[in-house]
Amino acid sequence: MCGIHGIIQLDGRPVAPATLSAMGDVTTHRGPDDEGQFIDGACGIAMRRLSIIDLAGGHQPLCNVDKTLWLVCNGEIYNYRELRSELQAKGHQFQTGSDCEVLIHLYADEGDAFVNRLNGMFDFALWDVRRRRLLIGRDRLGVKPLYVMQDGQRLAFATEAKALLTLPGARAELDRSVVASYLHLGYVAAPGCIFKGMRKLPPATLLAVEDGKVREWRYWRLPGHIDSQYTERQWIDKVRTQLEASVHMQMVSDVPIGAFLSGGVDSSAVVGFMARHSDHPIRTYAIGFTGGEAEALYNELPYAKRVAELFRTQHREIVVKPDVVDLLPKLLWHMDEPVSDTAFITTYLVSQFARQDVKVILSGVGGDELFGGYRRYLGEHYAQRYRSLPGWLRRSAAAVAGRLPADRHSGLLNTMRLAKGFLASAEMPADDRYRSYLQVLDRQTVAELLLQPGAAQADPLEAAFADAHDADALNRMFAVDAQTQLPDDLLMLTDKMSMAVSLECRVPLLDHELVELAAAMPSAIKVRGGRLKHVLKESLSDLLPADILDRKKRGFGTPMGAWLKKELAPLLGRLLAADVVEARGLYRQPVVDRLMADHAANRIDGTDALLAMMNLEIWSRIYLDRRDPADVATELRSYLA
Repeated sequence: MCGIHGIIQLDGRPVAPATLSAMGDVTTHRGPDDEGQFIDGACGIAMRRLSIIDLAGGHQPLCNVDKTLWLVCNGEIYNYRELRSELQAKGHQFQTGSDCEVLIHLYADEGDAFVNRLNGMFDFALWDVRRRRLLIGRDRLGVKPLYVMQDGQRLAFATEAKALLTLPGARAELDRSVVASYLHLGYVAAPGCIFKGMRKLPPATLLAVEDGKVREWRYWRLPGHIDSQYTERQWIDKVRTQLEASVHMQMVSDVPIGAFLSGGVDSSAVVGFMARHSDHPIRTYAIGFTGGEAEALYNELPYAKRVAELFRTQHREIVVKPDVVDLLPKLLWHMDEPVSDTAFITTYLVSQFARQDVKVILSGVGGDELFGGYRRYLGEHYAQRYRSLPGWLRRSAAAVAGRLPADRHSGLLNTMRLAKGFLASAEMPADDRYRSYLQVLDRQTVAELLLQPGAAQADPLEAAFADAHDADALNRMFAVDAQTQLPDDLLMLTDKMSMAVSLECRVPLLDHELVELAAAMPSAIKVRGGRLKHVLKESLSDLLPADILDRKKRGFGTPMGAWLKKELAPLLGRLLAADVVEARGLYRQPVVDRLMADHAANRIDGTDALLAMMNLEIWSRIYLDRRDPADVATELRSYLA
């Protein structure tokens, strides 16, 4: 695991070593153990390394015996041992024990198609000396990020966007074309990037530069058909076998490993299978919050402890009331791009806690998207039944629900919030209904909010819906999530927040073979009779107790909505005050004031929308105003004095 970066000069000028060094210096947190670079005239590739496998011999860049192929790779190749044995049988000579070295030898044998042989999470850059050709790529699901910046003279790439800002002539500017999409979804969807002149290489994509020409293509897509040949029992057995194999495969490491444990189905399954394949107690880590009712909704420590006792793990838990004012500037610097999902705070805190003991952690991220774990999937499940009711009854119910208060941090008000959302969307076409579940702000409100919407980024949800046009309504939702929210929100924050503390986070539920299996599965066995994750839970019925399998799902976030109404209300008010909003020139102040007032009065739950706007302002002070995150934190604290 590391961070990679590099440049190819399209005009043929040589790459300066100092330029590569500056790119690496700003991402030292990703690889504190080692660094290296290789320059061949107009191309330079480099890395920062966090040593996980072959600690002594895995220095990068790696090369083949005759030094005609050079590689930097960030991530882990889980099937490298099988690939290495196969390649050695063909006569390939390996110079290290690094898992990443198999990429060089596979490329020599199979060309660009080599990437289809890999099981892992990765981004990489490979320089072919003979062909004077650079090839960069990203793993199938987008577990590892990769940013690209291209102009007429050069193409540069990096695991983190901040490395590209160190390049000569580079300047942090806001790309206004993605702001509308960001406010709509709460994150910047690929290939968009918050920085003008940059873009994210989408998951499952390769990019080649040869003879001054740039070519980009997808090498993998989610299966678009449903496989109806298996019985439910066969699907259950297949899921069980593949998930256990994935967890076992991802336990490979030359350093101590552990697991995040919330006591939910996904993390508990990972821990359970780890325990089965380990000859010593698994280290597990959980986080909870101190405070009142709002904080209690996010406290899963009793469930985590129950699972830890079941599998006799070496369990540690941390209970916090995070200092959000100090954390937000630092974490938004690490994130590169603003986000409204408060899970980035929780992920950072539990990663920091786990890093005291381990360098590798396994997470349950991905299970909800693959197997139907979100309540919004139930919304679609029930919407089809609701629409069969008489029209007069539906109209009456919607009118009543529209007057209900909403607050996700209070049990009764949260139920009302969900009812309002369901009844407001139930009459919509399926795609629009699902968009309403995902959005932070609806598109009409975004248009009212922005002073100059400008040329907007292509709608990422529409592209994802089009890509999944053959699936039924529920499987279309799963496919959209796998191509949008999963890589650009959840996996992005998982990578950035764990690597901020030099912790490698692995996601065994996103093994691509398991993903392909889930994508081909009929949706009726994912959500069965109102039971979310039915097939996954059935596959774990002999591993996990019923009270864990069927307990109510809780989010891995923070009670930010409650904090914004109470202790953080002065911070929110100052960051979105008239003088600040006017200086940025993004929003119409009356719409900002309306959103804040409606949230404070529980007329809407505006947590995500307000946090998206607040975080964009904090991000702007760090990157656009070029201020140190610590100085920004000091300023924010003064607003609470």
